[in-house]
Amino acid sequence: MSAFAFFGALELGLVYGLVALGVYLTFRVLDFPDLSVDGSFPMGAAVAATAIVAGINPWLATGMAIVAGAMTGWVTAFLAVRCGILHLLASILTMIAAFSINIRIMGRPNVALLGENTILTPFESIGDPMLIRPLVVGVLVLLAAFFIIRLLNSDFGLGLRATGVNARMVRAQGGSTSFYTYFGLALSNGFVGFAGALFAQTNSFADVTSGVGTIVVGLAAVILGQTLIPGRKIWVAVTAVIVGSVLYRLAVAFALSSGMFGLQASDLNLVTAVLVAVALIAPKMKAKYKAKQKMQQARTDKEVA
Repeated sequence: MSAFAFFGALELGLVYGLVALGVYLTFRVLDFPDLSVDGSFPMGAAVAATAIVAGINPWLATGMAIVAGAMTGWVTAFLAVRCGILHLLASILTMIAAFSINIRIMGRPNVALLGENTILTPFESIGDPMLIRPLVVGVLVLLAAFFIIRLLNSDFGLGLRATGVNARMVRAQGGSTSFYTYFGLALSNGFVGFAGALFAQTNSFADVTSGVGTIVVGLAAVILGQTLIPGRKIWVAVTAVIVGSVLYRLAVAFALSSGMFGLQASDLNLVTAVLVAVALIAPKMKAKYKAKQKMQQARTDKEVA
């Protein structure tokens, strides 16, 4: 793998680290199967790109993208909580609607950012852009991770986590599970919208189809990271999903660039499916191996006695 491919994969992995944080919030913390990230990711990209082309400050455009992503999550929560629609179906409806809304925002299927200033532009003059860009994105991801860790370790975060574990207990204590669901989904999709905005600015374009498979990539990062770095503490889990996102992108880049398996760029979804399957199977195989070892040890101790 060339240095260009490595740093490109690192940068993309860090961008999708924000997606992984969002997926972690919904799937792990709230226990809410949210597929609307496939719509909030391109929405963040569409809003940021359209705003930047219109002459709006890139940082303000990125903030607008975060708000747009959060609104997508809020709509999913509204359909699920207020309208009583099944969680999975509510997120699918939001995802479908977001596709048309994104085209409306951009006015066409895609928007180019070539020659436009982005949040990365001021930093690219410091040194080699190939090195500086992943560094800047990494700092932004670390700030987001720090925010999540502080939030989930707070009293409010405890209520948020309890909503996913035992909603009945939260209601018994006078807490509002509906509010926590609204907040959690809005925050999750806000992070995904942030990722979409960074994706558009690092790749110099926004496309309405850029969100296809986002949920799969996010889940792959969460599963892979927590398989390699298991732990119950919040900071460990948050670190794990970001590391998982980076490792996933590096693994995909290596598989596609090595030529060892004859893979092409069109095989990306196949590589993703294999990596997710391995990440899901590995913990079960590890547990079976440990159980088998314990049985053998118990049998040996019994024979010795």
